[in-house]
Amino acid sequence: MFRPLSRRAWLVTVCCAAGLAAGCASPAPAPQPSSAPATAPASEPASSAAAPAAAASSVAAPSAADPSAAAPSAAALPAPSAGSPSPSGPVGLAKVGGGPVGPDAALGRRLLPAGNPWNTRVDASPVDPASATLIASIGLAKHLHPDFGANYGGGPFGIPYIVVPGTQKRVPVSFDYAGESDKGPYPIPANAPIEGGASSSGDRHVLVVDRDHWVLYELFDAHRLPSGAWHAGSGAVFPLNSNAFRPAGWTSADAAGLPILPGLVRYDEVAAGHIDHALRFTVNRTRNGYVSPARHAASSNSSAALPPMGMRVRLKASFNISGYPAPARVILQALKTYGMIVADNGSDWYLSGTADARWNDDAVNTLKQVPGNAFEVVRMGPMTTG
Repeated sequence: MFRPLSRRAWLVTVCCAAGLAAGCASPAPAPQPSSAPATAPASEPASSAAAPAAAASSVAAPSAADPSAAAPSAAALPAPSAGSPSPSGPVGLAKVGGGPVGPDAALGRRLLPAGNPWNTRVDASPVDPASATLIASIGLAKHLHPDFGANYGGGPFGIPYIVVPGTQKRVPVSFDYAGESDKGPYPIPANAPIEGGASSSGDRHVLVVDRDHWVLYELFDAHRLPSGAWHAGSGAVFPLNSNAFRPAGWTSADAAGLPILPGLVRYDEVAAGHIDHALRFTVNRTRNGYVSPARHAASSNSSAALPPMGMRVRLKASFNISGYPAPARVILQALKTYGMIVADNGSDWYLSGTADARWNDDAVNTLKQVPGNAFEVVRMGPMTTG
């Protein structure tokens, strides 16, 4: 199975170059990961550690959706299940929610406030003047590739998450890059799923949602220790009822310094028939800059022809989605309405989603028919370089 360059390699290179990792000596220049053929399912997109940026600039009122995108039915998917309960323990935050717990549990409400950049419609926003050049750098003839599904190598692939109650016991977490990580303890259960599995050599993301306090905890390169504590490359905490961003220049569990979960294609949303937020995707080469909502760059390349972290693309309004199966139409409509954001270095046009055995792989794989030239770049704001 093809694996894009591990985020671990990216993070070590970038952080060493910036003097962030103690003991790093003469790091090699950060290489750009090679892209994969559009037919090969990738398993672990890379990620590093930074912080979300200032809110996206306001956009014009959205226009009516195109006729081919009439509200699609997701009848092809079974109703989402509640998941299984998690262990519990004391916590010290005020409760604000409730709901099912367990791996892939339905969240039941929108992540982050309505005005957050992830939740901002861009279907009526202007096209960036450099759109044609930027899309060409990713690949006009390459195709969208769903980096998630129900079965590859004997099981689901993608980025998993787990929902825990507010009473989940908090455990210590140590970090390789503590200077740009949010301190623990984190409410991580012993059975928290790790991206790629417990023996993975990839990015090993762990995503945990405290459903009662409505807080998201994310780790990159996470390893559970015999003591029950965890060690990770980096970690970030995102209160999901807040638009607060991480400090400029900080990474998170993702290269762009953004939260990961709000940008994933989730089964419960597709089953419900609509996705009301932007999605996360990767590109092979990025430039040494970022635009809102990103907070961190992961490249030494200064070419203006390359996408910065945080760049948002959308599926063109003229692209006909009426012939796609219902689950795919839900995703494609989200790409028209909210677009997708460059969040990491990886394979070109790889769209991130959750690892979930309930996905209809035949339906999801029809997304591979969408060519790169069907996308356009939404006009970007000021860029931070370096």
